[in-house]
Order: sequence, then structure tokens, then C-alpha cells
Amino acid sequence: MSELLDPMHRRYIDALGVVRPGARTLEVGCGNGSISAWLAERVSPGGTAVAVDLDLSLIHVRMPNLELRQADILAGPVERGAFDLVTARAVLHHVADPETAIANMIASLRAGGALLLIEPDFLPVSVAEPQEVRAFWDGWLAWSRERGIDYHIGRTLAPRLASLGLTKISGTAETAIYNGGSLWADYWIETVTELRGDLISSGKLDEALIDRFLACCSDSNWWTQTIAFTAVHGRALGG
Repeated sequence: MSELLDPMHRRYIDALGVVRPGARTLEVGCGNGSISAWLAERVSPGGTAVAVDLDLSLIHVRMPNLELRQADILAGPVERGAFDLVTARAVLHHVADPETAIANMIASLRAGGALLLIEPDFLPVSVAEPQEVRAFWDGWLAWSRERGIDYHIGRTLAPRLASLGLTKISGTAETAIYNGGSLWADYWIETVTELRGDLISSGKLDEALIDRFLACCSDSNWWTQTIAFTAVHGRALGG
């Protein structure tokens, strides 16, 4: 996921213009820490990049100004009024209470600081071809809803930020167009293979649909798009 999504994430951060030497940044749900490590380079000298996750075991990079914290964003702000940038990617669709998570991120911002959220919206799968692939995605979304995963949360980000008092709210959605055998197809093969037992036991998908989808992911002549990654940002009052 880092290889697939980091370039987009970095591009959106750069466009905000708040990450410079001496700044303090916070990434919530930092995963392997690739974005936080990049931020640590960008805020040097004099700045700090804080990386927060429930599990820090995937982070192997160590830098003097990269601070790792094991924490749950639902428990409260990481630090009140402390950061020029707070960002989270592909986190909120797994969170039981996204409203509280977002409120705690906003509380961690300095006056005028920027919040950048990037989350999925699976709207493109509603027109996926062939029909069996569309049926696969229907089953996938039904399975995810039972697991408490909201794969349509991307479209709700802007009104959520507005209701919580952020200003200068803006955003875009973009989707990768890819074919079988590509990095995105490989990602889905690995993900679906890992989850196959749970997908079938849920009753939302069967062996035939999964096999058909995996076959498409291995076919270089099959082209598709899956996720509209929605990036929305806003500013805290006072800046």
C-alpha cells in the first residue's frame, strides 16, 4: 500500500504548504512509517514528525526527529494544539467512531494548522466489468459492512470536517486504472487470498466468484478501477 499510495499522499501534503523546516507533524495510523519518515526529512532541521499507531511493529526506520507513539486516536488528542499538520490515510474506514477520531485529530492542530484525510470510496466498483466481478464486489461490500468497515466513508469527509468547525475545506477523489498483473491487481490477489476463508464463511461470497475475480487479476487484458481515494483537507480556526 505504501508503494501504491505514498506518491499521492506526498503530493497532497506538499500542496498544503504547511510542512517546512521547524514544523511539527502528526500521522495517525502510520503503518510502516513511510510517510512519517518522509515528513521527518521535510521538517528538518528543527521540526518533529510524530507517528502514532496501535501497533508500531511494522516501523523499522529510526530518525532523530521521528517520534513513535503507541496510542489510540479514539482515546483523545495526541497533543492539544501542537501540530502544523495532522494526516491519516485509510484509517477511518476501520474505526468504530470516526467522528470522535476526527475531533481528536482536529484538537491536536495548532491554530491555522491543516488536517488531511485520505479515505476510500468504492463507488467505481458499482460499474465494474464483467458482471461476475461486479457481483464479487457486491459480496465484498456486504462482508465489509458486517465487519464494521465503511468503504464509502470517503464521500462523508467534507461534511464531517465542516460540522466540526474546520475552514477552507476542499478535496478531490482519484482512482487508479489498472490491469491484471499490475501492482494493484497483485495487492488484491494477496488481500483476497488472505481473507478467503472469512469471505466464504460469511456467506457473502462463494468459491466461484472469488476464483473469477482472482483470474481477472491475473489477466493483463482485463482493465478496471476499484477505489476512489478521497482526499479532503481543512484548516483549524485562528490561522
